[in-house]
Amino acid sequence: MDARDYEQCIALWKITEGMSISNADSREAIESYLERNEGFSYVAVQSEDIIGTLLAGHDGRRGYLYHLSVKPEYRGQGIAKILVQSCLDRLRDAGIERAHIMVMGSNESGQSFWTGLGWTQRGDILICSRDIHMNTVGKE
Repeated sequence: MDARDYEQCIALWKITEGMSISNADSREAIESYLERNEGFSYVAVQSEDIIGTLLAGHDGRRGYLYHLSVKPEYRGQGIAKILVQSCLDRLRDAGIERAHIMVMGSNESGQSFWTGLGWTQRGDILICSRDIHMNTVGKE
């Protein structure tokens, strides 16, 4: 995947049930992510049309996968599994031993897909989020 793929990728993400799109998915943000993680993200292409996507990268310690999506008419053909394996192979080659995927709690089909591939849903980690633009760290 590279920056030229953005329009087709964002169009696919917008029609993918269970996927959350945010400001982090702007053209500039995705281009920056791809630049920082060059060669880790993949698209599946059929006749010049992007039919599948998976963003991947790492922080030097752990790998992270985002936005796995396959067009509905191409599902069930193993495309998602190929995208996942491609990203995991690339992460492994970079020395990364563990990867994480975040799945929306309401995305039952996504949860089923990932657990079907052997990923373990963790109950021991709570993810907390905060917008960085907030002015203060907290009350003392």
